[in-house]
Amino acid sequence: MSVVAAVGHSLGHSLGRARRGVLWYLKEFTGESRWDDYLERCARDGVVPMSRRDFERHRADHRETRVEGRCC
Repeated sequence: MSVVAAVGHSLGHSLGRARRGVLWYLKEFTGESRWDDYLERCARDGVVPMSRRDFERHRADHRETRVEGRCC
């Protein structure tokens, strides 16, 4: 493999890792990963998952009723 090809491969690998890292961070920050975790748990437990809309409504209701860490 030539030096240019090796550098290109290394750069492509680095960019791919950076992209995956950014996507992971965004999924964690936006809460998208919680949906994925819920679907995995349902599949593991053999439970039919609720719709995405119902899931988000449940999360919102839970946040609104549990005011543990908020000041107001």
